[in-house]
Amino acid sequence: MARYTTTIRSSLSPAEALARLADFSSAAVWDPGVESARRLDEGPVRVGSRVALVARVGRRSVPLTYVVTELVEGERVVHAAEARRYRSLDTVTLAPHGDGALVTYDARLEGRGGFALAEPLLALAFRRIGDRARVGLEKYLNP
Repeated sequence: MARYTTTIRSSLSPAEALARLADFSSAAVWDPGVESARRLDEGPVRVGSRVALVARVGRRSVPLTYVVTELVEGERVVHAAEARRYRSLDTVTLAPHGDGALVTYDARLEGRGGFALAEPLLALAFRRIGDRARVGLEKYLNP
């Protein structure tokens, strides 16, 4: 399994930071590896909320539908997607830190079928993708 974890200090409160990240369509704003992302439902984000996201992986555009599988206000949100070749799980955990928050982003990508054999190479690429996303996320969480 490829994994990327980072912790970012945010000037936002845990509740404000979670509100920005619970709606995963925000990934199009802060993650340069995301070509587009849009909500597939309306209203407040809740367990079951979905986002259609197109990720750029090398030269390919990969469409994914992310679903909120867990949401604990001010503390945690989990987004999951499944495709034919892999599963993606993005967990955001928040904790108070001074006047702001510590935001831990844990992204996991698991290969399926024959694609699982490519996980060592995928892990290297995932790290580069994660490092670029981290820069955007840090700006997004410190307006």
